[in-house]
Amino acid sequence: MDKIYPREKLKKKIDALRGEGKKIVFTNGCFDILHVGHTRYLRDAKRQGDVLVLGLNSDESVRSLKGEKRPLTPENERADILASLESVDYVTIFPELTPLTLIEYLQPHVLVKGGDWKEEDVVGRESVEKWGGRVVIIQEIKGSSTTNIIEKVKKAFCQP
Repeated sequence: MDKIYPREKLKKKIDALRGEGKKIVFTNGCFDILHVGHTRYLRDAKRQGDVLVLGLNSDESVRSLKGEKRPLTPENERADILASLESVDYVTIFPELTPLTLIEYLQPHVLVKGGDWKEEDVVGRESVEKWGGRVVIIQEIKGSSTTNIIEKVKKAFCQP
């Protein structure tokens, strides 16, 4: 089963699933180098409902957010890796700097973010709550990040 869709095709799938009474969960991010923090986070996000939709930042938006040297992994490869996870039902790539437009388009029941976010700062929170949904913050795994992995690689291989 293919899990990677452009937003218009994904919207039709999500609306059909919603019509069947399924609870739609949405999360988003760059997911540049997949690590245990990501996999545990996505597993916990999936537990918040029936269908987990992952909005993936495009290469262009990752560069804008993280700097010119990122992403290390191109968007199509990141999407494929994420789609291979059992916890992820659908992936869509978005070019905007924030997922607000995508969230408002898909209208999930639950919006999930990691513990590095405060609920009041979560992009899309007001929209989701307006249509009766909720925001869930999942505790982060300290020290588990793409930036930390990059630093470890630099120390191990790039410094005398």
